Amino acid sequence: MSIIDKKSLQHLAKLSRLELTAAESSKLLQDLQEILNYFEELKKVNTEKVEPMTGGHRLVNIFREDVLDLDRRSQTISDPGRIIEAFPESERGFNKVSRVL
Repeated sequence: MSIIDKKSLQHLAKLSRLELTAAESSKLLQDLQEILNYFEELKKVNTEKVEPMTGGHRLVNIFREDVLDLDRRSQTISDPGRIIEAFPESERGFNKVSRVL
């Protein structure tokens, strides 16, 4: 059973902007047919009792709770207005920095 034919391959090559020689086309057509036939085989496998995988591992990210620590905050940022005033350039309450690009 041929799932992909020469016309489909030419269309895919055009979409991919590939210029294929006749030898490359025939080799690629054969390879794609083998790959697609393998997928047809895989469809026959019974996977009813198999849990879906979501990344190959069961690790879970552990994040700290997002809580405002007022004591620590007061040590680092006492007044945001003072920081803006201390910055070399500011505009409408925002610090101005040099262009990156």
